[in-house]
Amino acid sequence: MSRLTRTIDLNSDLGEGFGRWELGDDEALLSIVTSANIACGFHAGDPTIMRRTCETAAGRGVAIGAQVGYRDLAGFGRRFIEVPPEALADDIVYQIGALDAFARLAGTRVSYVKPHGALYNAIVHHEAQARAVVAAVRAYDPGLPVLGLPGSEWLRQAQRAGLTTVTECFADRAYTPQGTLVPRSSPGAVLHDPGEVAGRCLRMARGEPIEAVDGTPLSVHAESICVHGDSPGAVAMAREIRATLAAAGIEPAPFTGGPVRRDATTAASRTDPLPREQEGR
Repeated sequence: MSRLTRTIDLNSDLGEGFGRWELGDDEALLSIVTSANIACGFHAGDPTIMRRTCETAAGRGVAIGAQVGYRDLAGFGRRFIEVPPEALADDIVYQIGALDAFARLAGTRVSYVKPHGALYNAIVHHEAQARAVVAAVRAYDPGLPVLGLPGSEWLRQAQRAGLTTVTECFADRAYTPQGTLVPRSSPGAVLHDPGEVAGRCLRMARGEPIEAVDGTPLSVHAESICVHGDSPGAVAMAREIRATLAAAGIEPAPFTGGPVRRDATTAASRTDPLPREQEGR
């Protein structure tokens, strides 16, 4: 019999708008998920969106993670870029630091790091880029956990470097028999039925196998479940997943060790020169 997981994290990529362009329903998702992977301005996001998303996450006890990626606003960070390792490491430090500034203004801090898009997929196998991202996290704060695909080069190197590694699975993405994600350009790469997705998430949370894209059984060990905020019906899907897990006795909770409390003293004592809303936004 499969071991029942008592808690599991639900994470989502959020804060991925830019200027007047909005993507996904961050407001609704921040009432469902337990960890928010917030875009840091390189593949999406801007300072106002970063501040607002951090404030909302902090106010709801949602853990804040730096969603770092390639410098690729036009391609939404979904195009591989051959960046020299030293430059990539600097880019990662820059992104973590930028988001951490807004998290601290909201009375909390960045509590983990998750790569985005093409960078996430590249460092499953790309040793030099994986090493660069590991070096950046260690340089910024070696206490930050890192989130990634089970069996990836990224998590192997992070573990060897002494970082805390957290494995995740994807609610709405198809898997290859090797345990990697089916490319978005391939048919059936993204799943859309909330009931089907929720049932699959429950099996993964219990440690039970799911079907790979070719129908073969696949075991995916995960401490966190990612629900993409930009998928059609993401909110309904996230609600269905959370309800299905709760009905099975599995409580969603941040992998960082419980709800992230807003530091009311810090948040209230700072002088806030930033407007809460922008006219015409």
